Amino acid sequence: MAESGGGGGGCCPPMDLMRSEPMQLVQLIVPMESAHLTVSYLGDLGLVQFKDLNSEKSPFQRTYAAQIKRCGEMARKIRFFKDQMSKAGVLPTEMLGKENDIDLDDVEVYNEDTCVFIFMDMFVNIFFLAFQEKLEELEAELVEINANNDKLQRSYNELMEYKLVLEKAGEFFSSAHRNATAQHRETESQQAADDLLESPLLQEEKSSDPSKQVKLGFLTGLVPREKSMVFERILFRATRGNVYIRQTVVEEPVIDPNSGEKAEKNVFVVFYSGERAKSKILKICEAFGANRYPFSEDLGKQAQMITEVTGRLTELKTTIDAGLGHRNILLHTIGDKYELWCLKVRKEKAIYHTLNMLSLDVTKKCLVAEGWSPVFASNEIQDALKRAAVDSNSQVGSIFQVLRTKELPPTYFRTNKFTSAIQEIVDAYGVAKYQEANPAVFTIVTFPFLFAVMFGDWGHGICLLLATMYLIVREKKLASQKLGDIMEMAFGGRYVIMMMSLFSIYTGLIYNEFFSIPYPLFAPSAYDCRDASCSEATTIGLIKTRDTYPFGLDPVWHGTRSELPFQFIPQMIFLNSLFGYLSVLIIIKWCTGSQADLYHVMIYMFLSPTDELGENQLFPHQKTVQLVLLFLALVSVPCMLFPKPFILKKQHEARHQGQSYAPLEETDEGLHSEANGGSHGHEEFEFSEIFVHQLIHTIEFVLGAVSNTASYLRLWALSLAHSELSSVFFEKVLLLAWGYNNVLILIVGGIVFVFATVGVLLVMETLSAFLHALRLHWVEFQNKFYEGDGYKFAPFSFILTASEDE
Repeated sequence: MAESGGGGGGCCPPMDLMRSEPMQLVQLIVPMESAHLTVSYLGDLGLVQFKDLNSEKSPFQRTYAAQIKRCGEMARKIRFFKDQMSKAGVLPTEMLGKENDIDLDDVEVYNEDTCVFIFMDMFVNIFFLAFQEKLEELEAELVEINANNDKLQRSYNELMEYKLVLEKAGEFFSSAHRNATAQHRETESQQAADDLLESPLLQEEKSSDPSKQVKLGFLTGLVPREKSMVFERILFRATRGNVYIRQTVVEEPVIDPNSGEKAEKNVFVVFYSGERAKSKILKICEAFGANRYPFSEDLGKQAQMITEVTGRLTELKTTIDAGLGHRNILLHTIGDKYELWCLKVRKEKAIYHTLNMLSLDVTKKCLVAEGWSPVFASNEIQDALKRAAVDSNSQVGSIFQVLRTKELPPTYFRTNKFTSAIQEIVDAYGVAKYQEANPAVFTIVTFPFLFAVMFGDWGHGICLLLATMYLIVREKKLASQKLGDIMEMAFGGRYVIMMMSLFSIYTGLIYNEFFSIPYPLFAPSAYDCRDASCSEATTIGLIKTRDTYPFGLDPVWHGTRSELPFQFIPQMIFLNSLFGYLSVLIIIKWCTGSQADLYHVMIYMFLSPTDELGENQLFPHQKTVQLVLLFLALVSVPCMLFPKPFILKKQHEARHQGQSYAPLEETDEGLHSEANGGSHGHEEFEFSEIFVHQLIHTIEFVLGAVSNTASYLRLWALSLAHSELSSVFFEKVLLLAWGYNNVLILIVGGIVFVFATVGVLLVMETLSAFLHALRLHWVEFQNKFYEGDGYKFAPFSFILTASEDE
């Protein structure tokens, strides 16, 4: 493929990424008997994008609609197997090696002429009918096993609840029987003592008629614990208090027979009088999901029932275990073939979908296909057609011919594992038109460079490089595993991240930052302190004593203020009065959930500052605050323009007044030549030049703060933010912990520093810089020249089909 991927010749190889591959519209005329195998071989090749020649037909009117329906049914059965294996904790066996060895009770097709097992088109239906019958048998067996297991499990759960009712209610009845017996004995002893004092009339009154005694009935069962109190109140109100209820807590959760889920329940006993009360109680039990079970008040029968229930539970447990064992054996048998069956069904369904896109020529008994393919793939496609004709024993070979057309071809770039991620970044903005210049060629370098401008720190870059090298070294093993969403994205872009880390090391060396700490790696600093003003970290107290630092930023400038305070202050006032205020409004809107229109607030802050804000007001006195901020922003503009020229003139006059040492004078002029408007050795101060320069600078600053410049200020802003965050973590965590001279505090500080560095600087800042670099490429770079209105080459490929299904 590399040798035929041309477009050019001579001394230089073709630029595969600069322009898309030359494409051609091809026509294939395939005999019916070899059509299935031909499409299968072309799917393995993955270099033909078929056109739908039956677009006017519905899916049900196409030639192979029945086969697709059959494949869909088989896919449903395989998904059912997967669901059953997941529930049983059975993992499918990974497919190692042979893909075509399907052993479905020796379902195969034998050809005596060639003495090989083949899939000919006339035998495909026979094979897949047998395959489908095998899947149906397995599904029916699993469904029957599951149904039997559900019935047995339900009976087992009911008996478990019944056993609990017998035990808990039995304890209540036993306790009540003992209390009644003791009370009866005590009553008899009292009556024996009082018999002599009682009259015959009173004895007649005490002797009661057994026929007039009230017989109480009772119901037992289990009720969900969260409903027990309501259940009791409803029973009391429905019967007007003519019930007696006792509840006992079941310590362990029980499996409900109806839902099959564990639930906490209480055993209840309800005593009632009359059939009307019983009817009400039954309805209330049904409404509350209370399971009722029969119970005898005879203690002997209770013991007998407990013995019977325990025996039945043992039998059911043995039966259930045997059924589950048989089910696991069956699922393991399915798991051994699961991956292979999935592959075959997926491939067959894709083949028949593609065959439905072909035009059927009934008279010539052939199928006609049209599609796009790269020019370099012509020989490989023809080889696939010849192999399909030979393997299917077709008497007639397939015909391959190139068609002339004015249609716009699809765009196809041949990429490798290094360039594919960059190409995906470009394609996310828009697919290049056919033969359009591909921005990916430039993006390979510019994207990691702009990222590094914002992320420059060679210490963080080394950490990022080490993490990326782990992914690259183990890429073969990781490629075969299922990773999480975030890890999958990081692994797919591992070579982009490697380039980003290398460029970050380079820009970090230029910035001279290693975890925010400057190091004199290449030479000592070119500057020394001239006086005590060095302690203020400004440029005034430094004097150049050595040669210029050879590479990158001189370490002495790390953390210095190179801007004059009287210019810095009005600029900060201007920016914070506008964009700082907007940031505060955004945070307030987030916190309060207000529906205020911030665009309206900012626009009319300038157009109509005295108007009422109405529904756009986010906090009290907002209009007054906006007037003050607008006044400060307007005042800061002349403050940026006028003070600097006059102050520089005054400093120039003071510096050159009464000086007697020429060398010192030359040194001062050298240090302040840029501030003096580029005097280049002469002592004249060009006030007009400085003023014009400052006017231009002020206009540029004001306009750039609200226009396109703000877009590229993200490079500086993110670079500064990354540096400042790194400095804060180093100074306020690590150095602060070091200052306590305590081992425990130092360990805690070190752990916090590591987690802050990894979590914030290496993860969040990496993602932030990545997104900003992406935005700069899409909006500021590609928008200038790149149309991106083409469509991607989507060949028929089993590899792509498998990835889409997953």
